[in-house]
Order: sequence, then C-alpha cells, then structure tokens
Amino acid sequence: MRWIVSSKNEARTRRGSRVYDPSVTHLDTSFLVDLLREAARGEEGPAHAALDRLAEEELAVSVHVACELYAGAELADDPEVERIRVTSLLKALQVVHTGDRFAPLYGVLLAELRRRGEAVSTVDLLIAAAARTHDAPVVTRNTRDFERVPGLDVVSY
Repeated sequence: MRWIVSSKNEARTRRGSRVYDPSVTHLDTSFLVDLLREAARGEEGPAHAALDRLAEEELAVSVHVACELYAGAELADDPEVERIRVTSLLKALQVVHTGDRFAPLYGVLLAELRRRGEAVSTVDLLIAAAARTHDAPVVTRNTRDFERVPGLDVVSY
C-alpha cells in the first residue's frame, strides 16, 4: 500500500486498482503502543512519522483497541502511570463503539477466514470488523494478520 497525496486536505491510499478516500482512519493497538513507547523514550520514530502523514485525517480507535491498551496498562510495572498515559492518548482520539452492523459483519468475516483455512486473533478480527463497518482503513505494524481480513484496507508504517 502506498500513500497518494493530491492536496494538503486529501490523503488517499491505493491498494490494487481501488482508490480509497477515507473520512476516518482507524488506528490499531500496535500503532498506539509504538507512539507511547516513542514518546516515553523522547524520540520520534516510525509511528510519529506515520502520525504526521495522517495529520489531515480524522483518527479513531475501536473500543477493542482501548480495551487492549488498558489491559496493557494494568500489566505494566506502574499501572497507575500507564493508565494516565492511555487515558490521555484516548482523549485525543474518537473511540468508536460497535453498532448494529458490527456483529453480522464479524460473523461473515470469521466464517470466510475459516473457510479459507486462515486464522486471525479474535481481538484483531474485532478491530478489523469495527474498521470495516466504517469503511475505514487500519494503520498497523501487524500487517500479516490484518491483510488476511477480506475487504480491509491496511496501512503499514
């Protein structure tokens, strides 16, 4: 996948012959963890560079990503500090909850993956289904799993 930027206010991705012009972009847990780690080290790495490329887009995370981040905070050496960092990060983003289309789409995606003999973790498929219900791409470092999901646009960094 490569980025196509036609103007300052228009960022699109191209995958195969399909041009996608997202109104919202979903962020995966791996991306947000990388952002938090880069910030903790005081450096701007690949995640921050990707965030700069996404500056003109509306960014969102599914409630499933928020759950993963809070679970990671609870497992950290200093859960209180990590909860504060996660809460602060999530306040800057739109947290998307599931709607009526979510569960049926999740079922369709899981069935199609199983028919093909492929597997994606439950949480990653929940994140992917949330993005698909909004016709949104997912920004992730974990391209191997997300690229298996039918119809999902995946943006790596």
